[in-house]
Amino acid sequence: ELFRREAGEPPADDYTDMQRMRVTPVVETRIADEFPACAVALRTAKVTGKKIYVEFPKWGVRDASTPLEEDELAILRRFALQPSNDARDHAILAELDGWMDRRSPRWLMGWRDITNATNERTVIASVMPRVAVGNKIPLMHPSPAVSAQQVAALLGNLCTLVFDFASRQKIGGTTLNYFLLKQFPALPPDRYTTVDLDFIVPRVLELTYSAHDLVDWARDLGYTGAPFAWDAGRRAQLRAELDAYYARLYGLTRDELRYILDPSDVMGDDYPSETFRVLKKNETSAYGEYRTRRLVLEAWDAQAAG
Repeated sequence: ELFRREAGEPPADDYTDMQRMRVTPVVETRIADEFPACAVALRTAKVTGKKIYVEFPKWGVRDASTPLEEDELAILRRFALQPSNDARDHAILAELDGWMDRRSPRWLMGWRDITNATNERTVIASVMPRVAVGNKIPLMHPSPAVSAQQVAALLGNLCTLVFDFASRQKIGGTTLNYFLLKQFPALPPDRYTTVDLDFIVPRVLELTYSAHDLVDWARDLGYTGAPFAWDAGRRAQLRAELDAYYARLYGLTRDELRYILDPSDVMGDDYPSETFRVLKKNETSAYGEYRTRRLVLEAWDAQAAG
């Protein structure tokens, strides 16, 4: 932090030799004067002599996206001036725990890495509490420039039938990893108008905020009420409304949406291709009809009628 403040942001992602030669001795002196415990730690780790000219600039580049605030530097300075003992060390760790909590995301977004032909959906994405996850749930970390409402729109996008239909054309195996997801046609943040977000966000919120452990997600979306009750019929209706709305955002016609839902509905019963065979089979067995197709097309017609 001290190096970057003294040298400025690195040109072309690295510092020049001139900057290294000019800034490093200044920072080394400041550390010795203001942060003596840090100076001791550097010597113990053998970060001395020429190595400092390598490490300080490298750390400055690496940590540019997570700068320390002035009050955080003041706290470190206060601890670094205290004699080393158990009480000081426990106090430092408690302070750093607080920093980690404040700097960590309040919720996570990811998707299921494993998929197969027996799933109703290819892309299974969700928001989740801040918990440890394994490598079978790849995570997305939105840019700070993207609002929580736009992130909710992205999640809604990933869970639509239109997006799922496109993703099925890309996957040849059972692994849905980063390089595949990056090829899928997700709508960009600036595609959503205020009117779009007013329609999408409340529905995504109700579909995702069904337990107290996602309270921070709800608060970021501007909602302060209790979690929504899990009502299967209500959820099916909300998902259908989102499916129809996103189909419009993608510029589809009603017949193109009908094809995505069930090609035989457009091409005839003898058409050899299927899209959501498992979904159709499961719903026909459970409800006596392909319920999703009916709900989505009803939602499309209702939206078309205003």
